[in-house]
Amino acid sequence: MDAVLVAVSVVLAYRLRFDTEIPPRYGDLLWATLLPTVAMSVVIFSAFRLYQKWWRYTGQRDYVQIVQALIVSTLAMAAYAVVLHPVTLPSRVGGDVTVSVPPGVLAFFFLLTLFFVGGARFVAHAVYERPLRGFRAKPDARRILIVGAGDGGRLVLREVVRNPELGLNPVGFVDDDPLKRRQRVDGVRVLGTTEDLVDILDEVKPDEVTIAIPSAPGTLRSKVVRACRERGIPVRTLPTVFELLQGGPNVVRQVREVQVEDVLGREAVHMDIDRVGRYLEGKVVMVTGAGGSIGAELCRQIARVAPRRLVLVDHAEDNLFRIQRELEDDRHVQPSILAAVLADCKEGERMREVFAAQRPSVVFHAAAYKHVGLMELNPVEAVRNNALATRLLAQVAGEYGVERFLLVSTDKAVQPATVMGASKALAEFAVEEAEQRWPGTRFAAVRFGNVLGSSGSVVPIFRRQIARGGPVTLTDERMQRYFMTIPEAVQLIIRAGNLGVGGEVFVLDMGEPVRIMDLAKAMIELSGLEAEKDIAIEIIGRRAGEKLDEALFNPYERVQPTPAEKISRAERDGLNPGAVAEMFDQIQLLVLEGDAAGLAAKVAELSSVRAAPDLAPSARSL
Repeated sequence: MDAVLVAVSVVLAYRLRFDTEIPPRYGDLLWATLLPTVAMSVVIFSAFRLYQKWWRYTGQRDYVQIVQALIVSTLAMAAYAVVLHPVTLPSRVGGDVTVSVPPGVLAFFFLLTLFFVGGARFVAHAVYERPLRGFRAKPDARRILIVGAGDGGRLVLREVVRNPELGLNPVGFVDDDPLKRRQRVDGVRVLGTTEDLVDILDEVKPDEVTIAIPSAPGTLRSKVVRACRERGIPVRTLPTVFELLQGGPNVVRQVREVQVEDVLGREAVHMDIDRVGRYLEGKVVMVTGAGGSIGAELCRQIARVAPRRLVLVDHAEDNLFRIQRELEDDRHVQPSILAAVLADCKEGERMREVFAAQRPSVVFHAAAYKHVGLMELNPVEAVRNNALATRLLAQVAGEYGVERFLLVSTDKAVQPATVMGASKALAEFAVEEAEQRWPGTRFAAVRFGNVLGSSGSVVPIFRRQIARGGPVTLTDERMQRYFMTIPEAVQLIIRAGNLGVGGEVFVLDMGEPVRIMDLAKAMIELSGLEAEKDIAIEIIGRRAGEKLDEALFNPYERVQPTPAEKISRAERDGLNPGAVAEMFDQIQLLVLEGDAAGLAAKVAELSSVRAAPDLAPSARSL
């Protein structure tokens, strides 16, 4: 096609330059240079990569390349004529003079070729984007209002226009840019800003609303959701860029329902896992608790950075089988890379067998009991699994020369008021002790708050209560917590694994705490219901040891920055390994005796352990 268009441009350029008839000598030049010009142009177009993209996808950068290629082609045409086919004309002053292609012909050639070559691509792009028959929504098409007239909104609109079978009819945009107000974006009018959303909804009466701003803050999403829910209009949202990169190419079909994490009012944390997890490439990586919510997501993301082997350790057969099948079947991880190990971290002999067989270089210890209420009823098992098993695993890791050992901790380890929190505080002590005993291994802990969607999160509980018609139960309307999604937490955990030199406690930036009452109301609204009208909210009173607010740092810890975004370090004075060992001996004895009351009383004193000046020389504070 380009060859034909270039040939037509050459002929027309000569015809336009010489209004009536082309002089014979220039006619000879035309036919002598026509085929070489066409051949050179096609070669130059290919060199400028004009044939590496379908015309339907031509964009601004491609038109710039066309202009650059045509400049070179025009110069090549002139150079070829000068060197191989010069035209000799008699001079008025006597003798002959050699001339080449007239400048007018070159100018016409450039402009005509630009028009034809660029125009052909523009027409193909226009026909694909908006078929010549025009866009006609089906009579029963759902009226869709798009929030956001930027790139995301235009993507949604283009998909709607390209695919009438989606059954959608765009009725307008809503955008907060005042310059776009009452303007048309790809033929669809911007009706107003989000401040005008209530009036716009009442005026155009859409069947659904799509938030097409992937980076929209939670406050904006919450505003849109609230206005739409009051009118019974479903709301969907365009996935974030992070979600799009892990999904398919069809934008509209990836538009999903607004989720509770969308309206928490905090920007999501997204990291390039291939970059921050590069230190795991080619390593043997072990994840304990691999079948749990955090452990499973660790396995999913670690599998992306090409470890030499990924060792999945869990004592729950069903969970271990589930994550192994998911990685192999859904994530297409080679079975030879995976090692599914059914083992309990509390059993020292078994863990030494696993370490001897697998020889891990990096260990992420995510195995833990985390249901606060259940752990209060079973304090012996809480301490045995969370504290003593962590100490045992850290010891085995040190003995086998593991390069890095990272404990997944919790904000409940800060000034613990429950057995579960105290057991995790003990786990942090165990990791700090191991760092001093085995300096060849870099031990560290990473601490964060509640994780949305995890088995211990309040969100699944609220979802079940809403599904059965309520009531939604809160222990105290003043209670607030830090929240983070599972993928966010795991990305930061992997990043923290490559920070520091050992012994650190890293703390993830969780943003501002969220009131549990607000979270419950948001989840009820997202279900299309109204709090207190359709779903009751019942205050049942705080459980023993439950705090109104959680903190991420102890009073004796100093907040220090790290090179990683969203990760801080809790700087604190070092512990005496002997004192920690003595403390664990006392606790282990109580566990062996099954003395739940005595154990609960002992671990309850942990809130004052660090503040006690005599902890370094002894463990008398226990």
